Amino acid sequence: MLNRFRAFWTKLLTPIAKFLIRMGVSPDAVTLVGTIGVVAGALIFFPRGELLIGVLVITAFVFSDLLDGTMARMTGTSSKWGAFLDSTLDRLGDAAIFGGLVLYFAGPGESLPLASLALYCLVMGSVTSYARARAESLGMEARGGIAERADRLVAILVMTGLSAIFDVPVLIPLTLAVLALASTVTVVQRVLTVRSQAKAAA
Repeated sequence: MLNRFRAFWTKLLTPIAKFLIRMGVSPDAVTLVGTIGVVAGALIFFPRGELLIGVLVITAFVFSDLLDGTMARMTGTSSKWGAFLDSTLDRLGDAAIFGGLVLYFAGPGESLPLASLALYCLVMGSVTSYARARAESLGMEARGGIAERADRLVAILVMTGLSAIFDVPVLIPLTLAVLALASTVTVVQRVLTVRSQAKAAA
């Protein structure tokens, strides 16, 4: 759903990409620094209950996901290695965000059920990505679903930020519950899609 905004953000980030290229910065370096920033923001601030600061730090570094791709295309250095590195580190960043919320609810958030719900979202997010990757490794497609990576990421960051700004704690549990359900449905959709393709090819 949110992929339609990619062209807008890519255009907005193009001047930054050109500047970094002139400075000799590689797309891989941007990918790595962006991931480190996301992981640090999630695992340093979320477990301490500093949710708004964590969201702001994470958001600042999340844009590297678009920036590195833009730089690679501009320099003609797009490669399978770059795509692999980007996807792998994306999973690490996503896990850190939900892992940070797990630690928050296990600590200052004082809610084991919500810690468990955040953990479920972490696991199902990984399974969603794995289902697609495994399907593609077998020569099949498993894209789509109601909760793709960008949708999950934006939803949890926006709602966590709003929860902290307006002091409405219930926004996070509601978002986690919706994401848990949506991720589960997405995994089932992808499994059924692959099953149909496998039966058709048999």
